[in-house]
Amino acid sequence: MQPLAVINAGSSSIKFALFEEGAEFPILFRGQIEKLGVAPRLTVKDAADQQLVEQTWSAEELDHRSATTLILETAVRLLGGRRVKAVGHRVVHGGTEFASPVLVDAAVLVSLTGLCPLAPLHQPHNLAAIEAIAVAAPDMPQIACFDTAFHQTQAAIAQMFALPREMNEAGIRRYGFHGLSYEYIAMRLMELAPDTANGRVIVAHLGNGSSLCAMVDGRSVATTMGFTAVDGLMMGTRCGSLDPGVLIYLMDERGMDARALEDLVYRRSGLAGVSGLSSDMRTLRDTNDPAASVATDLFVYRINREIGSMVAGAGGIDAIVFTGGIGQNDAATRAEIAAGCNWLGLELDPKLNQAGATKISGAGSKVDAFVIPTDEEQMIARHTSALMMNQAS
Repeated sequence: MQPLAVINAGSSSIKFALFEEGAEFPILFRGQIEKLGVAPRLTVKDAADQQLVEQTWSAEELDHRSATTLILETAVRLLGGRRVKAVGHRVVHGGTEFASPVLVDAAVLVSLTGLCPLAPLHQPHNLAAIEAIAVAAPDMPQIACFDTAFHQTQAAIAQMFALPREMNEAGIRRYGFHGLSYEYIAMRLMELAPDTANGRVIVAHLGNGSSLCAMVDGRSVATTMGFTAVDGLMMGTRCGSLDPGVLIYLMDERGMDARALEDLVYRRSGLAGVSGLSSDMRTLRDTNDPAASVATDLFVYRINREIGSMVAGAGGIDAIVFTGGIGQNDAATRAEIAAGCNWLGLELDPKLNQAGATKISGAGSKVDAFVIPTDEEQMIARHTSALMMNQAS
């Protein structure tokens, strides 16, 4: 069988992975080119986490397109002559048109390009990778998998803003993001604790981009992100939910235009903006600077407030799952969130939490708590395989 390639292009990095098709989709190797535009660095590791490739370049030598071409060449070399069956891509925004994975052609690419204003930090880079492969390997099937698709199960009322009806009909509505991550967590939780997975579960995807999702019976019923990926929780550099009047005030009183506001809410806010130090939770936890404590306290406070909203959306809570870079790795953040959720009956086992065990709730907890590493790349591989099989049948 031919391997499947997956590309997950972000604003400053491109992650990639090669999988074998099969029941478990075993990994062949995975890697990334990080720090694009600053000091690009390629690393590739095999399934045993052994380093296969490491290489660096100057800032001017690689952009997203040339980095994608380099990834393709590296994969071909490491595969030793085996041909890739298809390439699956994470595409952040599918709008109202794309509710499931799709084979990319010229018309699809035009439609997805039109959605770039809704995800300016991500969508252009997602599409740059697709375009680069189309040039380098024009016969290679490419599948777009959407972060918005998982949330299409939400009730219409959960997706609406209280704006004039014609705006909702024109597509100005809540879409939600991190859907590939939530879909993977729903699948893994079904494997680990099927009774719990069929209940009311709040998933906390916490990282540089952060959101919550309320799931009932493995389906999304509510989420914190909305029309764009800047809504909801406080994040690494994004402000999350903000009174729209603040933006009007900044336009009137500080003369800020749309691009300046975009830069403010996407790139200069969140943990980085509040702390004045860093967007990285590890850095903020390792310093005694009072501003860092304010930033982490606000991060946790906003999460706890929104957990209340998600519990209301789900009609209760049976379990919470932590995932994402912060959710998976920062025991302190998990403990602080749990302390703010005592009213729900959530109690963590301190030792299990510190160890990052899969189940970290205490024996007397009324709410189960799990730590489950996400794997968006595997989810994309699964979707890519399924769509290619459908195309062949």
